[in-house]
Amino acid sequence: MNSFKKTNNNRFDVVIVGAGAAGLMCAIEAGKRGRRVLVLDKAKKAGRKILISGGGKSNFTNLDVTPENYLSDNPHFCKSALARYSQWDFMALMSAYQLSWEEREHGQLFCEQGAGAIVDLLLNECAEVGVKLICHAEIESLQKSQQFEIESSVGRFTTQSVVIATGGPSIPKMGATDFGVRIAKQFGLKSLPFKPALVPFTFSQEILKGYFTELSGISLPVQIGCNGHFFREQMLITHRGLSGPVVLQISSYWHKGDAIEVNLLPDLDAEVWLLEQQRQQPKKELKTVLAEVLPKRLVQRLCLHDFSSKPLCQYDGASVLNIAQLLNGWPLWPSGTEGMRTAEVASGGVVCDELSSKTLEAKKVAGLFFVGETVDVTGHLGGFNFQWAWASGWSAGQVA
Repeated sequence: MNSFKKTNNNRFDVVIVGAGAAGLMCAIEAGKRGRRVLVLDKAKKAGRKILISGGGKSNFTNLDVTPENYLSDNPHFCKSALARYSQWDFMALMSAYQLSWEEREHGQLFCEQGAGAIVDLLLNECAEVGVKLICHAEIESLQKSQQFEIESSVGRFTTQSVVIATGGPSIPKMGATDFGVRIAKQFGLKSLPFKPALVPFTFSQEILKGYFTELSGISLPVQIGCNGHFFREQMLITHRGLSGPVVLQISSYWHKGDAIEVNLLPDLDAEVWLLEQQRQQPKKELKTVLAEVLPKRLVQRLCLHDFSSKPLCQYDGASVLNIAQLLNGWPLWPSGTEGMRTAEVASGGVVCDELSSKTLEAKKVAGLFFVGETVDVTGHLGGFNFQWAWASGWSAGQVA
């Protein structure tokens, strides 16, 4: 589809900047309406983030998509697009291409034929409706007079509509940037600074040496809370701090200086359980009993730093309560996150109130659209960000 040579006389009805999930979906829908569509992307190939998603299997959506699965300064903004193009719609598109999926925990759906099959599907749909795609295309300037004028490394283009689908700056090694918010600023639209989301936590050297360095590689199911939000899933201890699905989820709600609270025994009331153990096996040491329900190495570090280990019969009620409170609510203060380098997505982006929730068009600039991660809508882990990409791209494609 990379069929254009550098020229100064290319006119299109719609130019979409970004050949990711949202951009390609928008191109398909605009093309179905008979619009002459051009997609420009600076990468070597389309859909690069799709290709690496879900370990190459692409967690392309979720069975249980609701507005509550999204963070935004305007929590109502995502409702219209998600209602107009649902997870069932994308699943129907996949079925039309004989693609199948595997359902995993929490309603996550993964493509059994691999992420490449989804990219092929999108590119085939684009080809069917005459969409032109040019990769290795750097945008040099975007201006508007009567129409939009785009100067790029592959030529100059004029168009009635421009759709910014460049995502956020997460995973910069793939060429991700904050291009979308720079365009928004140029046209007088408000935006929120991008920050890493769905990202591992890092910790001070003191905490690393005290706990995590010796525990690297341990994974266990926990519940983590921060700022009134709670998630329950696997936590992975690394040499740099904490990772795993539950950590990525809560990171979207964490701000510098906040504590997180880790419930190491989410299925137990630790005080009730410890008192029962004390009655049943009073001569057993605390570390031996805890090792029945927690990884042994973790128990050893907790006993070394937070409470001593002795026979259960030697603990009074207050001591049992203190131990139980730590087990059900271990307070930790991350020093930061791994940053954009490893973040699955970036929160922030173009302020929702600047856009139509139905069409994603800028209220102040006719013909200018923002879709996908470029907008201040960030999904939870589990296919929700892809569903926002499909839905927002589809919605813009109905009018762009």
